[in-house]
Amino acid sequence: MNVTAGTYESSDCLIRLSPSTTRKVIVESIVFDQFGDAIQRVLNDTLDQYGVSAVQVECFDKGALDYTVRARLITALKRGGYIE
Repeated sequence: MNVTAGTYESSDCLIRLSPSTTRKVIVESIVFDQFGDAIQRVLNDTLDQYGVSAVQVECFDKGALDYTVRARLITALKRGGYIE
């Protein structure tokens, strides 16, 4: 089951989760050159915090701040039943 959270609006990001046997984190961002590593770190740190290891995360970023990326991921994880 694929689940999403967020939007393609400016200063936001869309997170899409898909089932996977391993963790895969894919980031597309308008600011990838400057902040791609930081976005991936936020995503991976959040997944680590909640103990989620078997999911594919796609993040389509339009300049979201770290706390927005984190909130969108947590929302998608809850919608998908990965966490309570």
